[in-house]
Amino acid sequence: MLGSKQYRLAKRMRWAARIIGLLAAGFCLFMLIGSAVAEVLTGAWETTSQADIIQGSLIGVLGAIALAGCIVSWWRERLASILLVLTAVGFGIHIGLFAGRNHFLVWLMMGLPYLVASVLLLKSWQLFKKTLEEQKGA
Repeated sequence: MLGSKQYRLAKRMRWAARIIGLLAAGFCLFMLIGSAVAEVLTGAWETTSQADIIQGSLIGVLGAIALAGCIVSWWRERLASILLVLTAVGFGIHIGLFAGRNHFLVWLMMGLPYLVASVLLLKSWQLFKKTLEEQKGA
């Protein structure tokens, strides 16, 4: 009975992590596309510096890593958890280096959802593994 409850809890945690991760990745993708379209429509891309291109590329790479983590979460929870932690840390470093003000607030919006999804996936993986070991022992 206890194993069944733990299994359901692990399953729900996994689904919650996937939803949070996909929503955060979708938000990041939506923001990047909106920013690129705005720059093209206003003609601001002609005056864009090399540093701005590098910053945008870094955010794009972090978004791609996050999306890869969300996709991998369907098969390998531990690997997905590592990718999402790297994304959260990467956003923290990027924000610390390039953001002007309110670093923590920006990280709460951009990095924390990936960290929460990562912790949920990791705990789900541990709980699922523990449940399987208990079932084999019984």
